[in-house]
Amino acid sequence: MSSALKVQLSMQAASDAWGERALTSSTDGCIIIHVPQPESLLDRVQQAGRQLSATGIPSPQLDGEYWDLESQWAFTQGYMSPSQETKPQWTNLNEMDLAEIENRYQAASWVRMQMNATPEDLSPEELATNAAEFIQSLSPEAVSFEMITGEDLLSEGLVGIHGVGRGSVRPPVFLKLDYNPTKDSNAPIDAVLVGKGITFDSGGYSIKTSEGMLAMKMDMGGAAYVTGALALAINRGLTKRVSLLLCCAENLISGHAYKLGDILTYANGTTVEIANTDAEGRLVLADGLIQASQTNAPLIIDAATLTGAACVAVGNEYNAIFSLDKELLKRTLECAEQENEPHWALPLEKFHRNKCPSPYADTANSLSVKGGGAGGASNAAGFLSRFVREDGQGWVHIDLSGAMISSDNKLWSAGGTAMGIRTIAKLLAS
Repeated sequence: MSSALKVQLSMQAASDAWGERALTSSTDGCIIIHVPQPESLLDRVQQAGRQLSATGIPSPQLDGEYWDLESQWAFTQGYMSPSQETKPQWTNLNEMDLAEIENRYQAASWVRMQMNATPEDLSPEELATNAAEFIQSLSPEAVSFEMITGEDLLSEGLVGIHGVGRGSVRPPVFLKLDYNPTKDSNAPIDAVLVGKGITFDSGGYSIKTSEGMLAMKMDMGGAAYVTGALALAINRGLTKRVSLLLCCAENLISGHAYKLGDILTYANGTTVEIANTDAEGRLVLADGLIQASQTNAPLIIDAATLTGAACVAVGNEYNAIFSLDKELLKRTLECAEQENEPHWALPLEKFHRNKCPSPYADTANSLSVKGGGAGGASNAAGFLSRFVREDGQGWVHIDLSGAMISSDNKLWSAGGTAMGIRTIAKLLAS
């Protein structure tokens, strides 16, 4: 007989003794989560998971009726934290749902572990290696990869990753991973995932404040997200060929760091003046998007903790999405809704690519004003659109506003959240 604390659901308000608005009440050995309005079920269950995790209760037993896959996952998301290594004991799940929640937990745990790692422990090479080994462990015969490192990036035309990462003694890395379950080397690539992997972002010479820099060990969230999403899709039975491209670097200050006024010439011929060294994510993603476009894959997804402007627009409760392909934008939102992950579309039109003009190059990487100026998130997406083929058809950009939390809130522990990997996995399979 398990001695774990039991957690049950009630569709009734708490008794007067607890207060009708009480989230939880308790009896001997049991916590009851009260959900008087069904539409608030997932939110209240996740809040309760967060509260129980904060008390240090190890591995509570979900118990009783009303628990389904989504409510148990909501509780699990609230319960997970950097200091809580155990997971809740799930209940009454059929074989398929149990496999699904285990797969979600594996992928989300990996993403959060990478994002919560110290920047000293997670160098660009370490991030790329961790990602490759994780995906390869899931399907060894279907996975191959290569890593391009340091000065070798220049010979491949990867000037953005090299430029951003050259200021660090730890070299920048571009990971190219091929997941090919067909085992046919001539099979077409169905989708490409591109992730921003800035393992620490000081802002470079456009240096951040100490407060703004503290959470920048998680600026590699995009790379972690697309890797975790691919892992989840593989465990869900993905049969399509997918390429994973991670653009990994540290953005640091040194005598060899890139500087304001530098001009980068990309492999597609686009010239970019550096107006802000803290707008580095779009510079490394540009390399990845050029490479992705060369595959002729019909679907390209990039993910990045790219702009503070997106967080201002949608907060940490949503991820922001952008696409010039309106049908793909609609499909992405549908996937997000089906997976119960809040995403919101922000404006992106072709004119946004011209919002950061330069007298010396085709474009600057940002406006030289604090925060990138008005419409900063859309302008960043517009910059990226210069590096995808066919005027952005088949491409969607996800600005991960909800990827990380600086301190505990009512739903999430501090650190990475992994909220959004299910949407990307769903999009891969759709």
